[in-house]
Amino acid sequence: MLILQTERDALLKPLQTATGIVERKHTLPILANVLLESKGGKVHILATDLEIQIHTQGADSEQGDFQLTTNAKKLQDILRALPENATVQLDLDEHKLTLKAGKSRFNLQTLPPADFPTMNISETTHTQFSLPQETLKHMINQVQYSMAVQDIRYYLNGLLLQVEGNQLRLVATDGHRLAYASTTIEAELAKQDVILPRKTVLELVKLLNQPKEAIQIELLDNQVRFQCGDTTIVSKVIDGKFPDYNRVIPLDNDKIFVINRATLLGALERSAILANEKFRGVRLQLAPGSLKITCSNSEQEEASEELEIAYAGESLEVGFNIQFLMDVLRSANSDDIQIAFGDANRSTLITLPNNAEFKYIVMPMRI
Repeated sequence: MLILQTERDALLKPLQTATGIVERKHTLPILANVLLESKGGKVHILATDLEIQIHTQGADSEQGDFQLTTNAKKLQDILRALPENATVQLDLDEHKLTLKAGKSRFNLQTLPPADFPTMNISETTHTQFSLPQETLKHMINQVQYSMAVQDIRYYLNGLLLQVEGNQLRLVATDGHRLAYASTTIEAELAKQDVILPRKTVLELVKLLNQPKEAIQIELLDNQVRFQCGDTTIVSKVIDGKFPDYNRVIPLDNDKIFVINRATLLGALERSAILANEKFRGVRLQLAPGSLKITCSNSEQEEASEELEIAYAGESLEVGFNIQFLMDVLRSANSDDIQIAFGDANRSTLITLPNNAEFKYIVMPMRI
């Protein structure tokens, strides 16, 4: 029985939006599937791993209502492999879904849609606000690289989203470095914190592809909902207490200079070629008028670069994980950056000149 006839992209694009969260291996086989449903003349697509759920809609449906689940990755791969202007036809016969395009034909297994599990979404909205997608995407890109990966302190494996008054703040830390970004929103809100899981943050960045359009954010009971055009993401939040980021921001570092971001990044990337592969250490030597960068490895190979800077203060030598420095320089959207050193054992503060909305704190390491 014919259930849908549409252009390839009208089905593929919304499917790609939803299927990023689908796990290939799961204890529940049906969670490898995506729920396709036609109602009100539109095809609705739902995917979930029970921690995060994405609902979107795409193709117009003129063949009447239907409901089915089939393997998300296989359906996506088939559609992606078809010619761009292909017309796709879906037929459903008992437990078999047949996809036809020209002379191509694919038979896919289905599982009962009644068995497809969905998240219970809270009906209580504590906080609601919106902002341009490009603003949120820029903020996430400024901090996401500082999230921990599979840390035993589970609350670090995500991103702090904090609202207070007319401020939205995003903070990420892995215990060795911390990135902070803030912006002003058109709202006046009571203070509230939620920790977004890493997977949610990565999916959210993919969704933010209409820069001038707004994204609506709702903080629910132990959940957060993002509404973006025809797509809704609902995610559980991490239950835990995020560290007080204000306590780790050094306020009295007095060895301060401004340097061109691209120049410093280039010097670090070249030096990193000869950095120790395990420890990734870099030694920075600050002196009046210069910043020297040195990397060496266990094979007695060494790289060194010297950059001219406008600095007239005391000399200092301090070691860092070179990757932590390159991460912030690659994500900073600025020609220049400001670096404020304390001493060899104190955290360093990296900011953007004349911009209080971004801060990056990195701990030194012994080399």
